[in-house]
Amino acid sequence: MLALGAVFNSSPSLARIAPFLVFLGLTVLQGQVGEVGQFWIYLLKCLVGMWMLWMTWRIVPEMRWEWTPRALAIGVLVCAIWVFLDPYYPKLGGVAGTTWNPFVTFAETAPLAWFFFGVRLLGSSLIVPPLEEAFYRSFLYRTLVKKDFLNVPLIGINWVPFLVTACVFGLAHTQWFAGILCGILFQSLVCRSGRLGEAMAAHAVTNCLLAIWIVAKGAWQFW
Repeated sequence: MLALGAVFNSSPSLARIAPFLVFLGLTVLQGQVGEVGQFWIYLLKCLVGMWMLWMTWRIVPEMRWEWTPRALAIGVLVCAIWVFLDPYYPKLGGVAGTTWNPFVTFAETAPLAWFFFGVRLLGSSLIVPPLEEAFYRSFLYRTLVKKDFLNVPLIGINWVPFLVTACVFGLAHTQWFAGILCGILFQSLVCRSGRLGEAMAAHAVTNCLLAIWIVAKGAWQFW
């Protein structure tokens, strides 16, 4: 563990890339283990994600939550975009396997169904935002501006990297069009304020509200 921390400390790029790639790799695995297995892999993914965040927290100084009114407003807006644009464009294929609905899979074990819903809610709201924002908007966007990305300020817009990053972010999601708009809004927060934490907070609000919408409306296609 200490050796891995030293590796992250000596490689600012790896500290932002590795947690994201490990999380992504477990997402791919999640699609290979069947209907029940995917829930347990998601739990494993959250635990590993928490550990990776703990390992990199001091090494990635911009990865700090910033709960501003603007971030909260953008988070609500992105959730609305995600939900209400959904019927109007074709979707991409996902990598997570079968539809995620613990209330169907564990129909006879309601506490287990609520447990896995809670795991997904916490994972998507508190683990995914820092992992993805550190990769996309701290590393990828700035690397597209300049190879020595640490010398690129978070504030200010470089349009080609801005749009490329938003598109890459969006195309990583089944709801690709909403994802691109989401990427534009989150990147705008960072470029306007110079603080990654605002995008993390907005991302968390979006995912939390989306989880509530999913369970309230039965809109499991979003997961």
